[in-house]
Amino acid sequence: MEELFVCPECGSENVEVIKERGGRDLTLRCNDCGNVWHVTLPKFRKVPLIVSKHERSFKSEAELPEGEEIKVGDIVETENDEVRITGIELDGDKRVNKAKVEEIKTLWGESLTYPKVIKVSIYLPKGITQAFKVKVPRSEEFVVGEVIEVGGYTFRVEKIKTERKMLHHGKAKADEIVAIMGHQIPKARARRSLEIYRGYDEES
Repeated sequence: MEELFVCPECGSENVEVIKERGGRDLTLRCNDCGNVWHVTLPKFRKVPLIVSKHERSFKSEAELPEGEEIKVGDIVETENDEVRITGIELDGDKRVNKAKVEEIKTLWGESLTYPKVIKVSIYLPKGITQAFKVKVPRSEEFVVGEVIEVGGYTFRVEKIKTERKMLHHGKAKADEIVAIMGHQIPKARARRSLEIYRGYDEES
C-alpha cells in the first residue's frame, strides 16, 4: 500500500500509513520530509460487463471506482481479461456514450486478449468474390499494396476498411481493421499467409 502514494510536498514515495479508518480514510506520513496528510480512497462498485469474443458473448464484471466517468472506447480490466468498452447501458435500457460508474446498469465490451477477426474479400475473374474470415494478432499491421495468401488464393490488398474510414493507401493495425479487399494475383509470391478463422467453438 505504501508504494501507491506519493508525498504532495516533496514527491517522495517513502510514505507510510499511520492511521486507517473504515478501510478508506487514511492518514499518511512522508518519511523523508515529515509531511502528514489525509486521503479518502474511492469506493469501488462491481458493474456487470458483457464481453464479446466475436460471435460469442460472456458475462463478467468490472470493479470500478464510483465517481469516475466511463466512455465508449475506454479499456477496463477484469480478473482475467482486458476489455475495450463498446456500449454503456443505463436503467431503462438507455444507451449512452459516457456515464458515471454509479449510473451504469451494464457495460458491453470487446475482449482485447482474443485475436482480431477480419473479413477478407478476394475479387476473382467473372465478377466472383471469394470471402474468408481470418484471425490475426491485434498488433499486426496491414499495408495497402502488399500481397497476401488466404485459403490458397493470393491477392494484392487494394483497400483496408477500418472502424472509421476506408483506406486506399497507407497501413493500419489489425485491432482497428474491419475488412481487407483486393484482386487475385495467380502465381504471385505472397508476403505472408493468414490463418482462416473457423468460429469460436473451433478455436476453443
